[in-house]
Amino acid sequence: MLSYLALASDASSSSGIMGTLQFWKTAGFSLFLSNLLSGIIILVIGFIILKIILATLKRVFSKAKNISALLREYLIKILSVLGWGILIITFLSQLGIDMAPMIAGLGITGVVLGLALKDSISNFFAGFMIILNEPFRKEDYVEIGSYSGTVKAMDLICVKLRTPDGKKVSLSNNLVWASPVTNYSDTDMRRVGLTVGVPYDTDLKVARQLFLDVIKSYPEVLEEPAPAVEIGELADSSINFVIRPWVKPADYWTVSFRFNGEITDRLAEKNIYLPFPQMDVHVQNEK
Repeated sequence: MLSYLALASDASSSSGIMGTLQFWKTAGFSLFLSNLLSGIIILVIGFIILKIILATLKRVFSKAKNISALLREYLIKILSVLGWGILIITFLSQLGIDMAPMIAGLGITGVVLGLALKDSISNFFAGFMIILNEPFRKEDYVEIGSYSGTVKAMDLICVKLRTPDGKKVSLSNNLVWASPVTNYSDTDMRRVGLTVGVPYDTDLKVARQLFLDVIKSYPEVLEEPAPAVEIGELADSSINFVIRPWVKPADYWTVSFRFNGEITDRLAEKNIYLPFPQMDVHVQNEK
């Protein structure tokens, strides 16, 4: 026992891994196997404890009303990385590796890694700022710069969107934090913007009433605020009406697609046909 302590003292006075290798060589391979077995047991027990802690935190976070799903996942990922870091350091220490020189060397190593991983580190802190400001939640439909889709996940590096056509888009946290974010789900209602052009010889009162009747016939359209139907533009070949009903966010595309799909037939019932670009040419005979 005394000889073991003496060898351990010699190893601790040496530097880092080389000192530990010398210690194993002097103490014998059986001692190395004993330390390795102890380290593996510590890893297994630590892994089980870490899983229990993370599972408990997930349950606690899920019951907290002021913690969003994205924040919950973000915190769990950070705690998981920290937990594994502690387990690895404990395992190496159990093998007899003196961690003091390695930790001391983290100053220079940290500078090198900081330069090499500056984008990843920047993404980490950008993700932290996104979580704190909470411009969106999981399953929100958002527009970020030129990309739009439903937020499906967020990790330490990127935000993952699912586009309406089923594509998966991953945006770095840096890009998300630096871009304007429009959240279409963080509201109780959304205004649908529709435009329909009618010929210049159309009875505008009849056309306006027709647009109102069509919109009000949709159960998805809210009564308050009342839908607006007004003349928006006197274009070259048509008088353009703007139709603006209010709906719940989930009903936006339903109303838009249905209106555009049937308005041509409804106008035809009133003998109103959608105009097309045309040009009047006047020819003068010179005598």
